[in-house]
Amino acid sequence: MPSLTRSEALTRAALVAVDSMEVDLDLDRGPEVFGSRTTIHFSCREPGADTFVDLRAHEVHAVSLNGTDVDPASVTDGRLTLTGLAQTNVLEVDSTMAYSHDGQGLHRSTDPADGADYVYGHLFLDAAPTVFACFDQPDLKAPYTVSVTAPAAWTVLGNGAATLLAPGRTSLATARPLASYFVTVCAGPWVSVRAEHDGIPLGIHARRSLEPHLREQAQQMIDVTAASFDEYHRLFGIRYPFGEYHQVFVPEFNAGAMENPGCVTFRDQMIFRGAATPDQVFQRSNTIAHEMAHMWFGDLVTMRWWDDLWLNESFAEYMAYRVTSAVGGFDEPWVEFGVMRKLWGYAAERAPSTHPVAGSPAPDALSALGNFDGISYAKGASVLRQLIAHIGDDAFVVGVGEYLRSHAFGNGELAEFIAAIEGAAGRSLTAWSAAWLQTAGADRVGLEGDVLTRVAPEAHPADRAHTLDVAAFVGGREVARVELVVDGERTPVPGLADVPTGALVVPNASDLTWAEVALDAATIEGLPGNLADLPDASARSVLWVSLLGSVARGEVDPRTVLSVFVTAWPREDSAAVLSRVSLLMTNQVVPLFLPPGEQEGARARVADSADALLERSAGVEGVSGDALAVLAARVWARTGVDEDRLRRWAAGDGIPAVLVGDEDFRWSVLRRLATLGVLGDDEIEAAEAADRSLAGSLAALGVRAVRPSAQAKEWAWGRLRDDAELSNYAALAIAGGFWTAPDAALLRPYVAQVGDLLVGLSGRMGDDAVSRVVSAMHPTSLVEDGTLEASNAMLARGDLTPGVRRALVDANHELREALASRRRFD
Repeated sequence: MPSLTRSEALTRAALVAVDSMEVDLDLDRGPEVFGSRTTIHFSCREPGADTFVDLRAHEVHAVSLNGTDVDPASVTDGRLTLTGLAQTNVLEVDSTMAYSHDGQGLHRSTDPADGADYVYGHLFLDAAPTVFACFDQPDLKAPYTVSVTAPAAWTVLGNGAATLLAPGRTSLATARPLASYFVTVCAGPWVSVRAEHDGIPLGIHARRSLEPHLREQAQQMIDVTAASFDEYHRLFGIRYPFGEYHQVFVPEFNAGAMENPGCVTFRDQMIFRGAATPDQVFQRSNTIAHEMAHMWFGDLVTMRWWDDLWLNESFAEYMAYRVTSAVGGFDEPWVEFGVMRKLWGYAAERAPSTHPVAGSPAPDALSALGNFDGISYAKGASVLRQLIAHIGDDAFVVGVGEYLRSHAFGNGELAEFIAAIEGAAGRSLTAWSAAWLQTAGADRVGLEGDVLTRVAPEAHPADRAHTLDVAAFVGGREVARVELVVDGERTPVPGLADVPTGALVVPNASDLTWAEVALDAATIEGLPGNLADLPDASARSVLWVSLLGSVARGEVDPRTVLSVFVTAWPREDSAAVLSRVSLLMTNQVVPLFLPPGEQEGARARVADSADALLERSAGVEGVSGDALAVLAARVWARTGVDEDRLRRWAAGDGIPAVLVGDEDFRWSVLRRLATLGVLGDDEIEAAEAADRSLAGSLAALGVRAVRPSAQAKEWAWGRLRDDAELSNYAALAIAGGFWTAPDAALLRPYVAQVGDLLVGLSGRMGDDAVSRVVSAMHPTSLVEDGTLEASNAMLARGDLTPGVRRALVDANHELREALASRRRFD
């Protein structure tokens, strides 16, 4: 089916305006399909003209335009043609729709814990027509009135306050004007915790089987929600405009969360079944603040077309970290931003798919999907921090408020936002916008003696001024910090010449700007013995990010990073740094950049480091000690080779007390046993029988796929290729384990078949789901020239969807980085 083009959207928006949407859904027709009746009131600026609405139905029963029947067969390729429009029009469509199992449209999932079914709507990016007929583009907003028939035992939630009209019949209050992709309905036997703050009714909801965990964790989420509301009201001077505020933790969700006004959906892994480290709690809290920011940036004011998605995501990213830093009660949120989000963004900048923050070409809706990446999120947020440094926070806040008020319940674009900020700042931002928002690429900053150098990427030249600082540390204490504006290729750093020899000197030490830091050889040499002693967590994060980025660039030997890891990581205090750096070591540095013959020895060194951290945690009291113990145990469970210890841990014997009863941790231990080839079918079946949850079912799929046997790989491949009922999460769980094997010969026969497999999945799943499977299913870990040849052949295919192609481009680039590093350092 064709994706709506920008040209078509412009033409349609110039022709019609939507006055109201009425949607009546019948979710009580069994597990496969549901009923959908839609009434659209719209006007036409050129009476007599033709247009189309978007509709991808299982079956269309009846269509009426202004009282005249329209042949249902006129729906072609997901479009219902409308001819001879009047000045005011009423379109009625009666359809049967199909539930999805890929996390898009109206997704239906069965909880294996109790057999209960749950339904939720995720209409981003172009899935609304699979639920109701609509003009599916972000600038044709309308008030929505939704009614739902559902099993009597179900609770129905949505964008408006729910009123139970009769058993099984719910009406949702008319929502203020929404883009079609923000509409949602969440229905099922939810367990709920309700509250109220500042006159706003609040609700936290999850599957019934998660009730104990939800009730234990709900108050913390309500507290974050309340504090975030207060701060956004203070900053924007505009009250939350969408009535009630529900946060629903739903199963098999593709993204982290979705900002549906009044009814935000989250992946329900954020309701922790076991131990949660401080960085995990922070990430959930930050996601709550992020989605709430969208109530203003995205929902109240929506981008006119997908090429301005930064007006949604960059702002929500920045605002969430700003708010959690100000009122969230968390330590060092911007450290987490650096080591988690900026690492992601810098990797996206290095890839051939890099793009500007704003105005990225999006000729059609699906092509925009790939631009929801680390550039739109992490770089965009960093650019906003630089904008504030450039014009001042007061001007920024005033300009943002003016932009929101002047475009409320409508749409905006880059030029309109820049005009509002220029008005508040009293200065032109044309050059600033061109350099920071409209040019791709990250500058690199480094030191040559007491001079800071700035190098723009050759492929994307720009003159970007950076507000940053440079700090120097000796023996675990800070001896210098210089704040400066870098507006040329070489900038003297006053006082740096007086810093003692052997000091660790860190450009961009507070991580204020968007620029990769290039470390000199002397600094890299000093990291193993000194990195952990730096008292500034931001500076430590900057050094880790630089070091890991330099490995990907092929500039630093991965063995050097391993040496830094085993000396510095066990002494680290930041949970975010501990978590992210260890994950990259075990998932990227060791398997991709080290030669196969050195990988097991490297994993053993990582496991020893985990034991060192575990031993250290015993001397730290309270929550901090527990967090260190959890982080250490998780790393050892991914890398340890002691089968007896692994089996004891799987039985709950000898593990840190905080992990007793933690089913997710037990599955990670079982996965390691399976990876080592010492876990039998009966043991997997017994573990699955003991954990009948959705998480347990998915973990078991991954454990089966990861086993290093021909039979296990054949099973996994067959499920991915042939199982039409495979859900998005099940496919991802299997794909995530497939390419693990000590003997590459076991995997090579599949490499050339990956393209056909992915195209087959694209026929069954939407791009949002398949693109995530691509990242796991690309044979990147088989770092060989033959793999690159096969990857190049995949990219040469003409039958790839935009989302699959973009994910393949990024995976291909990661493979090229690994190959280049091995050629240099092997």
